[in-house]
Amino acid sequence: MAGHDGSEQARAAVDWAAEEAGSRGCALAVVQVVHWPPPGPHLVPGTEEAEQQLTARTHAEALLADIAEELGKSRPELTVRTSVESGRTGEALTRAAEQAELLVIGASGQGALPRVVLGSTAAELLHSCARPVVVVRSTDSYAESGPVVVGVDGSDISSAAIAFAYDFADRHHRELLAVHAWADLPMHVAEPVSGWAEDWQDTSRRGQRVLADALASHSERHPEVVVRRTVSIDRPARALLDTADGAALLVVGSHGRGTLGRLLLGSVSHAMVYHAPCPVAVVHPPTKS
Repeated sequence: MAGHDGSEQARAAVDWAAEEAGSRGCALAVVQVVHWPPPGPHLVPGTEEAEQQLTARTHAEALLADIAEELGKSRPELTVRTSVESGRTGEALTRAAEQAELLVIGASGQGALPRVVLGSTAAELLHSCARPVVVVRSTDSYAESGPVVVGVDGSDISSAAIAFAYDFADRHHRELLAVHAWADLPMHVAEPVSGWAEDWQDTSRRGQRVLADALASHSERHPEVVVRRTVSIDRPARALLDTADGAALLVVGSHGRGTLGRLLLGSVSHAMVYHAPCPVAVVHPPTKS
């Protein structure tokens, strides 16, 4: 499912979602939410409230019809469904996504630094939507053959992200880069000092064990996925950003800490959505019944 609001970022999200729906062999639902009162240019002076609502809905339906027609020409094999919902955008999209496999949205925002500005709706959905949320910008720059990057911290939360990343990499024939960040080195130390070398070797070995344990069962289910593993002494956010340049997708867990108590992954998921130079998937752990 893709959320649409008429913006350039939202259209980029729809195109990304169409590609993903095709690879999954499922239909694409494109949903636009009509606020009331609608913002800015949707107001029609001199008309009654009911007529204004009808005008806003008609405008949204026309936008969605154009999108469905364009996708029908470029992807005739893809079933596209459109709908216009009413209410608060975050709440309406959360409800609409309940039966979807994932929700794809644009990171809307204005200003000279578009990668630092995350739309309020996107920020809300990262908290409220139980489905994986993929955030796409029209300014995203990523290689068509780039790897899928996933953050690993040894927690159940990152396990859900790993499963998503393996599945995506398998279907899109991408390499998987698993990143484990160990942040014990003081951040004021630019380079590891000589006395740190022995400790770092031990830390690296432990990090590789965390990666091996976390990836083992997923590798068995996806034997054709080529996997690279890296352990970093940098902060998790910085380590992931460094590896995300040119990536097809960056996948992170929604929140949480690793089993060793020192590993931070989920706390950086919002930082990734704000700053990553590629589409970002934020994956929540399965709901426990």
